[in-house]
Amino acid sequence: MAVKNTTQVLIGGKIITLSGYESEEYLQKVASYINNKIAELSQLPGYNRQSVETKHTLLSLNVTDDYFKAKRQAEVFEEDLQGKDKEVYDLRHEMALLQVRLENAVNELNELKDKNHKLSGQVEELEKEVNELLS
Repeated sequence: MAVKNTTQVLIGGKIITLSGYESEEYLQKVASYINNKIAELSQLPGYNRQSVETKHTLLSLNVTDDYFKAKRQAEVFEEDLQGKDKEVYDLRHEMALLQVRLENAVNELNELKDKNHKLSGQVEELEKEVNELLS
């Protein structure tokens, strides 16, 4: 079973204790993300004059917006991956069929070479017979 980690982080100028099964580095990364969002929102005109409740709501909305955009991007990547997996499957299938056709063509070529060799031998024999008859 995973070990629960506890760490103190600084969010919005306040020390908060976070705990979870993720690494301390991950928890610090989450806190850093929130701090960056707060800093980003603080750049907006009038944000600092809003009530704490409104600031929290705006922060929640921005984080949720990021989440849905990232989720959609992951879905697009997943769809793309599935499409590429199907394309790879189709290409492998086509390659296997082409390989069989190539093997059949090589076998047929070898058979034709053998037949050509035999026919060349027969032609030589017939030419000898003709030359003997003509001499």
